[in-house]
Amino acid sequence: MTNAIEIRGLTKKYKDFTLGGITEDIPCGFASALIGANGAGKTTLIDTLCGVTAKTSGDALYFGSKTDTDDPELRNMIGYCSSANLFPQDWRLKTIAEASELAFDNFDRERYTKLCKRLKLGDPADKGQKKLYKMSDGNKMRAYLAAVLARDTRLLVLDEPASSLDPLARDLLCELFREYLTERDGERTVLFSTHNIADMEFATDYAIFMANGKTVERGFVEDLKEKYILVHGDAKDVSRAKPHLLSCVSNRTSFEGIAYAGSAETLEGFDCAVETPTLQQLSVGILRKAEEDGEDNDNYGGKG
Repeated sequence: MTNAIEIRGLTKKYKDFTLGGITEDIPCGFASALIGANGAGKTTLIDTLCGVTAKTSGDALYFGSKTDTDDPELRNMIGYCSSANLFPQDWRLKTIAEASELAFDNFDRERYTKLCKRLKLGDPADKGQKKLYKMSDGNKMRAYLAAVLARDTRLLVLDEPASSLDPLARDLLCELFREYLTERDGERTVLFSTHNIADMEFATDYAIFMANGKTVERGFVEDLKEKYILVHGDAKDVSRAKPHLLSCVSNRTSFEGIAYAGSAETLEGFDCAVETPTLQQLSVGILRKAEEDGEDNDNYGGKG
């Protein structure tokens, strides 16, 4: 399997936060999600990979040969979309199109218009179009997505693209991801960040979990669902089950947690119910474990 990005020892140091060193591979041909709580380092990693923020140390290799994020050819291959103000806020949809045509030779104006209409923004040529600062956060993100998806890129890198979208728009975003990947089967890649995976599970093939500026687990979603199990049972059984759980939450009547799949038989012997977790349930369990461990994440995600 080829990789869209190979990250090796990447770090970014601020006064009160350090990212890294991150060593991960982003597989080509799939949608990969960076999952973590606010402040985990997802935005810093994305901005560093896209050259928005200068790295402190380490390297990243793109498409097997490119390393310089200032290379115009590489920039043309990557579609970057931030949840912050991606364009000047006094621009309209038409201005975004005009600027994108000048900046990128792979921008398709006709495709942009179709995407704007599909994303419920209307026709960019309409005189009544609002300036960005007058749009809701959700509509701003729709405009940013239309612009980046109108380009013929090989890699989409998006920071929290679903955070301001309503459920129907998130569902459409998942659909657009799938279409983007299918159009050039195996040649295109999506990397996006999220702190809430529930509405984006359908769009996620590969997941990387982040906490405290580090990655704590990674893998294809189907493999992770085989590696871990969801466990729940009566509160009276929690003391026996807890030594076999990676993380757990309980109340007066019941408990729920995740464990390695190899512990299933033992836990079933304690009258616990064992199920295949959703990606959302996995995210909560894995990130809770990372939070409990604090900075000591080096051995997490090993064989189970």
